[in-house]
Amino acid sequence: MRIVRVLIFSLIFILGAFGLYLVFAKGKTPASDEGALRYTVKKSVFHMKVTATGELSAKRSVKIRAPQGMNAADIWETTITDLIPEGTLVREGDYVAALDRTELANKMSSIQSEIDKIQTQLDQARIDTAIELRALRDDLVNLDFSKKEKNLLLDQSRYEPQSVIQSARLDLERVERDQKQVERKYELKQEQAIAKMQEINTLLRQNQQKLNILAKLSSEFSIHAPKSGMVIYARTWNGKREPGSRISTWDPVVAELPDLTDMISKTYVNEVDISKVQAGQDVTIKVDAFPDRQYTGKVIKVANIGEQIRGYDAKVFEVIIQVNESDSILRPAMTTGNEILVGSYPDKLFIPVEALHSDSVTYIYKESGGEVVRQEVITGLSNDDQIIIEHGLEENDVVLLNPPPQGNDLPFVPIAPDIKATIRKEQEELAEKRRQEAAERRKSVEAAGPPVISEGSDGGGVIIIMD
Repeated sequence: MRIVRVLIFSLIFILGAFGLYLVFAKGKTPASDEGALRYTVKKSVFHMKVTATGELSAKRSVKIRAPQGMNAADIWETTITDLIPEGTLVREGDYVAALDRTELANKMSSIQSEIDKIQTQLDQARIDTAIELRALRDDLVNLDFSKKEKNLLLDQSRYEPQSVIQSARLDLERVERDQKQVERKYELKQEQAIAKMQEINTLLRQNQQKLNILAKLSSEFSIHAPKSGMVIYARTWNGKREPGSRISTWDPVVAELPDLTDMISKTYVNEVDISKVQAGQDVTIKVDAFPDRQYTGKVIKVANIGEQIRGYDAKVFEVIIQVNESDSILRPAMTTGNEILVGSYPDKLFIPVEALHSDSVTYIYKESGGEVVRQEVITGLSNDDQIIIEHGLEENDVVLLNPPPQGNDLPFVPIAPDIKATIRKEQEELAEKRRQEAAERRKSVEAAGPPVISEGSDGGGVIIIMD
């Protein structure tokens, strides 16, 4: 029984103590809430970053394309009938691709038929001219005999009456006149024959020239590497250009030979973040294919105009990032994760963005004096996860990451207006300083020259593409 009484008195004591706790704690918000996540504020270096997915590309590359003579041959499109596998290492002069020659062969056959027709016309003209000139030469020979005969009759009639002499003289003059007319006709016929054959020969040469051009073009439909390198398929808006793909004179690129020792990452930054990105900023680059490797880079070009790209909900701006390191495992079209370091600020207080709340003012939930209050804060720069607190918090303060129950009823601690004005002015001065630093970085990048340089060859199968 004694043990039972002790247990009863102990239970009564515990219940009484708990009742007193409830009485004294009523009306206060406890500093400890099992459902609240907490964050202890620390002063450290704040890194402001913009993340974006990119794609590797060679900074310098030789574009291999269809022959430039396709336009002159009135061939506007053709098909790639054969293309060596992507990633093949080739040496200068090695075979790369073949284009469909069907349309070209039809044109060559048509022109060859025209040449044969013109050659027949030329032969016929020569024969006709030879016949006509032969007939005129015969006429001239006959007139020459007739002239001699008339001269003889004139000599014999010198003792005849005057009328006979006059008649003989007229006959001679008539023959001489006929002879001159035939001689002139012979000359004109020669000139006519020469002009006609020159016209036919000109037409023949024109068609022969066309045939020679097409024959040369036919040989260029077998495309060879202008220099050594790795073959990478050309990419268009609808995918890779592979065997069976159509190419045109306005987009003639078949493949390219990139310089794998100098790479860039072409990425697109959302219009919300593009104002933070400037040429000259440092970048941390990770390649999806090799997650254990990390590279450094630098922003070398930022587009001035946004564009709508398939796969993005909002408009984006193209950003070109130079990869500082050279690595033999890097290949064009590999996907990269780019972290652009927009700014690095030492000795800053910052909190997770989810701890920040806002209605008419910006505030956080902070533990203070054993209870939780709503503390007004002045914020600064932010990244995807964190935001700087310029005023309203001290190091080692504890903030709640999620609102406590009945959070709107908690005491509110404001910031004095004069303090707000002073801090806003300091923020404007720092923003102007950052703009000046960004301008200096842009100048240093511009002084280094154009961001992308392409190389080419004078060969018929190569074109330089400027990015």
